[in-house]
Amino acid sequence: MSIYTRIAVKIGSNVLTRSDGTLDITRMSALVDQIALLHKRGKEIVLVSSGAVASGRSEIRVEKKLDSVAARQLYSAVGQAKLINRYYELFREHGITCGQVLTTKENFASRTHYLNQKRCMEVMLENKVIPIVNENDTVSVTELMFTDNDELSGLIAAMMKMDALIILSNVDGIYNGNPADPASSVIPEIGCKDDPAGYVQATRSAFGRGGMLTKCSIAQKVAGEGIAVIIANGKREHILPSLLEDGAETVVCTRFRPASRPVSQVKKWIAHSEGFAKGEVHINAGAVEALRGDKAVSILPVGVTHIEGDFEKDDIVRIIDDKGSQIGVGCTAYDSREAATLTGRHDKKPIIHYDYLYLD
Repeated sequence: MSIYTRIAVKIGSNVLTRSDGTLDITRMSALVDQIALLHKRGKEIVLVSSGAVASGRSEIRVEKKLDSVAARQLYSAVGQAKLINRYYELFREHGITCGQVLTTKENFASRTHYLNQKRCMEVMLENKVIPIVNENDTVSVTELMFTDNDELSGLIAAMMKMDALIILSNVDGIYNGNPADPASSVIPEIGCKDDPAGYVQATRSAFGRGGMLTKCSIAQKVAGEGIAVIIANGKREHILPSLLEDGAETVVCTRFRPASRPVSQVKKWIAHSEGFAKGEVHINAGAVEALRGDKAVSILPVGVTHIEGDFEKDDIVRIIDDKGSQIGVGCTAYDSREAATLTGRHDKKPIIHYDYLYLD
């Protein structure tokens, strides 16, 4: 039986969408049946589901052409209500209650908002309610958007201390070439330090915003934090139980080997917060060498050469080495003005404490 007890399942747009762009209710129902089976076996499931836009597109017809942002807001506003209602009815047939969690990228930038989301989903799981998470597309536009729900699922998996993240796509996994080429095959396992980027196709999915390159990048980052990640075909029958039952090693998919070293919850939050960085802390070669050493060290003012950007205390900042390359991110103990006045000084408290520091 599976060693995984707490599992995040991400269902992509291409799994839930027909060729005409409308919602595939039959596939949705089959996946709910599988999740319900796992739930009744004692698994704690958080479902990250795309499909709101597809659901809205099948519900209404617009009379005039809309720009991409307006269309996404309109379809998602209508579609999210329809989507969650459909999930509610399908899970209710199994005697299971589900609940909706809509979020935005900014909710992960603030530690307070981050913990509020976590507490909400924890109490849902404690009461046997399945959280169904999606981006709030009605307010998340342009730079406020996640890359796609792959990025969101990675954040959720880290936040909720998941044992595993299963990303369901419309292909069997990461191929060692073009999936359309009969000579290509699925890579069964990828390590944290492996670089499969040369194999991954950079094209985006037909109805989603991401692609396999995004999935691979997110998967390796999550696996690096000690969480097992599986990319599999959500259109294969009985796929979810098959991935977790005896004999799962025979299922065609790509598994990302999790790192053995533990990563604290704070560091997991910081690791996924690079996109929220408000500024930069530039450090000298000595500080870089100390950070790359065997001991955990903080970034002290004496090792800082200069500060860039405008940030407040507790904001996320990028750490830049003496060659101008980013080597990590951290949560700063000072605002940008105070940090700038401390640059190069001895006997001062860390600008970034090692507990709030994550190196790439």
